[in-house]
Amino acid sequence: MPTLILFMVLMPAPCCTFKLNCSNPDLPSLFQALTPVFNLNSVRPVMDTNTPTDIYMYFTLYGILGVDEKAQLLVTYIWLHYWWVNEFISWDPVQCGADKITLPKEKFWLPDIVINEFMEENKAPTVPYVCLYSDGTIHDSLPVKIVSSCNLNIYTFPFDIQNCSLTFNSYIYYAMDIKIFSGRSAELITELSKNVMTTKGEWELLDIAVLKKYVNDTYDLYTDKIQYDITVRRRSTMYVVNLLLPSCFLITVDLFSFLLPPQSTDRSSFKMTLILGYTVFLLLMNDLLPVTGNSIPLINVFFTLCLALMVASLLETILITNLLCCTADLPPVPRWLKVLVLKILGFIVCMPRKKKRKSAESMTGTVVPKNDPADRAVEDKALQELQSIGEVLQTIRSQVEQQKESKSSQDWLQVAFVIDRLLFGIYIFSLSVSFITIIIIWVNSYKL
Repeated sequence: MPTLILFMVLMPAPCCTFKLNCSNPDLPSLFQALTPVFNLNSVRPVMDTNTPTDIYMYFTLYGILGVDEKAQLLVTYIWLHYWWVNEFISWDPVQCGADKITLPKEKFWLPDIVINEFMEENKAPTVPYVCLYSDGTIHDSLPVKIVSSCNLNIYTFPFDIQNCSLTFNSYIYYAMDIKIFSGRSAELITELSKNVMTTKGEWELLDIAVLKKYVNDTYDLYTDKIQYDITVRRRSTMYVVNLLLPSCFLITVDLFSFLLPPQSTDRSSFKMTLILGYTVFLLLMNDLLPVTGNSIPLINVFFTLCLALMVASLLETILITNLLCCTADLPPVPRWLKVLVLKILGFIVCMPRKKKRKSAESMTGTVVPKNDPADRAVEDKALQELQSIGEVLQTIRSQVEQQKESKSSQDWLQVAFVIDRLLFGIYIFSLSVSFITIIIIWVNSYKL
């Protein structure tokens, strides 16, 4: 009742009204006195047609039932209130025995206030009565289930904040006939809506703002409009736990898989299993992602980036494994590759070149036997000595060739280790830059 009295005080009293006379101070007599006024229910209730009817309104948001990103719809449940003055009605509360009466809506003129964003019919229960006060003020309140169009931006999903509007205006009357005002401040509407909101689902109410609008038509006549901007924020905890954290865990496992020694471990099989598991995870969690929108969600970029990094690490592992397995068949490392990889890149990734092996003589311990000059005098042993020298020379040649091949293999192994360390550093850098950028965008978007 204090709220109603407040609105009645704010609303200007009509300059001229019909004064009803009641035969008895009871409701039947009051109803009987109101009967002639019921015949005027098709006429805007003003004494002078040049006088506009002031409509005071506000609503209380009881629940945010859902958001359809694919259809770009917001579903809300509100309780709507209207006040206006019927200048044809006025009575003395003492004489008629009551200061208000509840009567059917069809007995009075009702403003044709519509919601421009309405996309479906109102499926909320109907209220067939209005409350009429002794000074002619009529109070109409009704529940409304609103399915309204809204331009949803899901780029920052699941940390998105949506702003949807509900615009109220008369359908046929211009501002010279009907003017609409907000009966309560935006701060009070927001506070009351937060206090009475019963749904604690995916969306959280942040703010309700009020904006007065005027729209001209081709005849330079404007329609009086009032717009309520509803700002809601998605509760992201479920998406963080079910989507983001598992992705971060899997990409972390893939990152640490670089520590497995490639020469003794089948690193590629491990990475392929990891990619397969991540793909199955994305398929299972696909229902949690928004279907469509006017932009690609950033979380889809996040998942694509994680998968791309895993595939890149697998390709790198395949390259390194192939290089390690084929070192014996490869030619010696070119000089330019030695300078670029073993010296420059090796210094950058903190992998200095390994020391050279000892000479073939020191490695094999083979000493070329020296001929005894005394034995040369014996002709029958000369051929045998020559054959022995030939065998020794052949052995030395074979050992030298093996040493060259071993040195070439060692160079290729060093090249493979340097490239593996370099790509590991590039992987860490790309992962860090990408994740930090995405996190900054999400944090900035989640702030009101």
